[in-house]
Amino acid sequence: MSRHHVVFGFGAHSTVDDQPELLRMTELADREGLDLFSLSDHPYIGARLDAYATLGFVLGHTRRLAGFANVTNLPTRPPAMLARAVTTLSALSGGRVVLGMGAGGLWDRIADMGVPPLSAGEAVEAFEEAIVLVKKLSGGGPPVTFQGRHYQVKDIEPAAEPAPPVWTGSVGRKSLAATGRVADGWIPGHAADWLSERYRGSRPVIDEAATAVGREPGEIRTVFNLPGRITDRPSAATRDGEGRWIGGSPDQWVEELTGAVLEHGASGFVLFSPRGGTPDIASLGRWAGEIVPAVREAIAKEAG
Repeated sequence: MSRHHVVFGFGAHSTVDDQPELLRMTELADREGLDLFSLSDHPYIGARLDAYATLGFVLGHTRRLAGFANVTNLPTRPPAMLARAVTTLSALSGGRVVLGMGAGGLWDRIADMGVPPLSAGEAVEAFEEAIVLVKKLSGGGPPVTFQGRHYQVKDIEPAAEPAPPVWTGSVGRKSLAATGRVADGWIPGHAADWLSERYRGSRPVIDEAATAVGREPGEIRTVFNLPGRITDRPSAATRDGEGRWIGGSPDQWVEELTGAVLEHGASGFVLFSPRGGTPDIASLGRWAGEIVPAVREAIAKEAG
């Protein structure tokens, strides 16, 4: 997946009972030319499909669609094993994987899974160590010995497959700075969009941290989780009282997303339902068949 290619996808929070619908949706997305789909990763919820098992299954049933956990519940997935999982998925799918990474948000439930709880600062340290370790254990080379505060490996042979791009769900300043230092993309938390205070206050933290370690900030893409409705007629208001995007007609979506790319540097959009859940298949069809092609065309036209 090109670092500079604007990507479009959809997100799901699928249960075991939802799996037939999820397969229909991913097949539609693959057929209509969407770039990716995502699954939430909450292993303490028994009804949910396991994110990584489901990614492998869906990738095996599609031809071009990429997949990722949005975002990986890192405390329950040790990074050395995570590196093996994502490099294997990448090798088997022809590179159709992104590694979504989070420090862990629901620590009471994570602890209920038997994982020793970490403070917020410790969780961010572990998060940055994990990204570094996954990359070290990918792409070949000599055996890796890594002695971090939270993770250690000794003389472990890296996978030959390169690590997939790493996109984080960072929210706090320390986590945002870690994204700038070691990650490849950022998914703004709480469905923040390109006009939100959260985005305007957070993106500079990533850019400053990237610059401080000699990285080019523009190489770290911003991919927005985007809840919203798709209406038949233009909406009088496409944003709520707090300024958050809530949707509108296909033409209104196209205008808004084209501006997000050309004026605000957005490089990806993952559609969710208006309430933040899995979109219905009719909305996904309109997203993939009407809105996304028009946004791509508008971007290409502007680029000349």
